[in-house]
Amino acid sequence: MKRGIVAALLGLFTFGGVYGLAASLNLTSDGLGAATSVVAACQATTLNATYTSSYSATTPGYTVTTVTVNGLASTCYTKAYRITLTGAGNASLGEATGTTPSSGTSFAATFSPAVNANSLTGISVVISG
Repeated sequence: MKRGIVAALLGLFTFGGVYGLAASLNLTSDGLGAATSVVAACQATTLNATYTSSYSATTPGYTVTTVTVNGLASTCYTKAYRITLTGAGNASLGEATGTTPSSGTSFAATFSPAVNANSLTGISVVISG
């Protein structure tokens, strides 16, 4: 009987302490940072990304050092970009960042170190800003 009373009191004490700590957090809707918003693309047409490969004796094999993006609309001028080369399992093999040009319809990004072309399975281009 004593064990049951002690266990009940211990449970009430523990629950009361946890409840009291949770109540002291004072969370309000102003304090949480969860929201969703629609972001419009800077252009409606498709971008085309191509790369050139060159032979490297140190790899050995072919490597990619430059990706050229074509089809840039004027609404995407002078915006930040990130180009990611991916391999098996969508793993990042390399990234290049920069700013799109203020004129023209294409730009090139350089990857250093070069990426093994044999491992390359995808190119992702993100323009933001």
